Amino acid sequence: MTTVGHLPEETSSFVGRRAELVRLHAALTVHRMTTLVGTGGVGKTRLALRAARAAAGRYEDGAWWADLSALPDHGLLLPTVSDAVGLADHSLRMPVETLCEWLEDKHLLLVLDSAEHLRVPCSHLLAEVLTTSPGLTALVTSRQPLGTRGEHVIAVPPLPVDGAPDALQLFADRLRSADPRAGLDTPGDEAAATEICRRLEGIPLAIELAVASIGRYSVAQLAARVGSRFDVPAQHGGGPAACGGFPRTPAASGPSAGAPAASGAPAASGTPAALGASASDTSRLDLPADATAWPRRHRTLRTAIGWSHELCTPLERLLWARLTPLRTDFDAAVAREVCAGGPLTEAEVDRALQGLVAQSVVQRDGDRYRMLDTLREYGRMWLTELGEARAAADRHAAGFLGLARRAHDGWTGPDQVSWYHKVSDAHLDLCAALEHLLAHDVAGAQEMAGRVGFFWACCGHLSEARNYAQRALDAGPVEGPHRTRLQWVLGVAALLQGDFGTAEKYAALCKATALYDRNDEGMLGATYLCGLTLLMTGEPAAAREAAERVLRMTGSVPADSAHRLRCRLITVFALTALGRLTESEAAATALRRACERAGEYWTRSYVDYQLALIALLQGRPAASAAHARSMLAGKHRLRDSFGIALGLDLLAAAIAAQGAGAQAARVYGTGHAYWRMVGHPQRGTPELGPIRETCELQARAAVGDEAYQRAFDRGRTDNAEVGLAAALATDLQV
Repeated sequence: MTTVGHLPEETSSFVGRRAELVRLHAALTVHRMTTLVGTGGVGKTRLALRAARAAAGRYEDGAWWADLSALPDHGLLLPTVSDAVGLADHSLRMPVETLCEWLEDKHLLLVLDSAEHLRVPCSHLLAEVLTTSPGLTALVTSRQPLGTRGEHVIAVPPLPVDGAPDALQLFADRLRSADPRAGLDTPGDEAAATEICRRLEGIPLAIELAVASIGRYSVAQLAARVGSRFDVPAQHGGGPAACGGFPRTPAASGPSAGAPAASGAPAASGTPAALGASASDTSRLDLPADATAWPRRHRTLRTAIGWSHELCTPLERLLWARLTPLRTDFDAAVAREVCAGGPLTEAEVDRALQGLVAQSVVQRDGDRYRMLDTLREYGRMWLTELGEARAAADRHAAGFLGLARRAHDGWTGPDQVSWYHKVSDAHLDLCAALEHLLAHDVAGAQEMAGRVGFFWACCGHLSEARNYAQRALDAGPVEGPHRTRLQWVLGVAALLQGDFGTAEKYAALCKATALYDRNDEGMLGATYLCGLTLLMTGEPAAAREAAERVLRMTGSVPADSAHRLRCRLITVFALTALGRLTESEAAATALRRACERAGEYWTRSYVDYQLALIALLQGRPAASAAHARSMLAGKHRLRDSFGIALGLDLLAAAIAAQGAGAQAARVYGTGHAYWRMVGHPQRGTPELGPIRETCELQARAAVGDEAYQRAFDRGRTDNAEVGLAAALATDLQV
């Protein structure tokens, strides 16, 4: 994401579109909702991204991007949009209510990309947020208008091919990006490239796919082959032209055109039978923006994709199809795990992946890969024709169950932060895998929901954690550690949402199950949950007694076990709450050393929080501020907005106690912004409330109410990352 706005980086050159950008700039100035419509591959996303980047500076809160292309249905629409605008809801309210409240005073541009398959839910959502958020402007890309009241529609045409150099410029740019030495220098090349662009109707994706075949063909040869494809007369009914395909020709025969039966690929591609398509099939690829305006361009794109598919080797085609269940960007290891099988060995996956990159079917950014939704849809139809749809979904689910297992095992260790980010970034794929497992492998779903639930709770996906854990429990009998983990996840998610009654209920169930199973780690987890609930409800003595008893009972559990470290944290919290600060500091220092040895950040950050609180209570505000900043650095690495909110409140108190009233007020304001991010008013451990009030009075007394309010408002309205960076600075401004 860029510093201009929360927008994806542009990884290739942007060509033309001056008139469209002028129109879009004017539309964003006048209209609160603008939808860019056009056929697939015409460049709606790139146009929206360029326009959003140019407009971001006009919005006090910047521009924010939500990619909807990977969502199979509306179920994850709200969480995806909430993630996109920085909201990690920890409340029990309706998600749309929390989102509206978060956006109500924001002045920002929200971009919803690829909304055509979610037109009705997107329309309803935008109607809600545009009504409650007067400073919000929405920009949508879709193959059809959403139909929302007040929607301003701009049709996105292909690049001009007559009288303007844009399409030819795109051809030349993509040629040079593949090979910096390449160009249109041979006599006749420029005319041939112009003819290719004309045949391809100026559709950017079709041009990029055609350019990718330069190397095996000269530009002149490519022009001839494109001409032979696009001169096929239109047919009616279920013929090739009707579905955007084309008949095989002698030039397309041979090993690159069709795969032998042993490879699992059909003998021909680009035809209705090979695609599993018929005149009645309707897919997102078959959905033009306007049935009267776009059909020729639609057929042109389908033909270009079909030709690109024919030029792939059989194993590249197979990989293209098998990659389609992936919802998010992926690396080579994920591709191997999800796609390998039969003739597509792991080594062949690597080779075929590079082939698809060379063909522009897959885009590469560093060590990450992604497939455009239009190309994914084509591959999905191919997967169906191969009869592999269920097998591919099974492999996808198994692969992400494996990720959940490895992440769970690696939680306490030097790669904790890395695993945290992998789970967070794979959220949509994990949800898709869980949906599949709930339908086809209940035991796998129960294991997965239990193993990934704590990550989701830490990432702020509390509703999903509770939903999937509950559905997994309800799906069928489950015993042993998997049942304990599911109960524990439900309790932790409920606790973080402030639902203490439910947290207490599942803590008791988790403890009973662990006792019955003689599961020491389950006992430690249940005690952590129970102890934290007791602390939050003002019973620190009971929390300490429970934690110390179970720690003694489970001495055989390794000292660096995640559950053991968390249970020790309960003891530290309880001792602080009981006013036994010397004991608490000693216990916290020992626990921090244990976390450092294990490479554990999550528990260590809360130990730093306790050390900061202890130092403040002991009258050592400078030491308190240092510990609070250490906590904030750890929570920032884990993207834990809830933890950051807690840490900022404590840091502000420590700064105020040192006499820096305006600086403390700004940090308090930034903390307020983070509390809003998690959908909560300020809340934390019970003992922090009086401290916060005292230190706020100190800060106001130091600088006066007017200066305090100005600094607080600055922290509250600043970009949250900017405010956090300012809070982490160590110079005192007394």
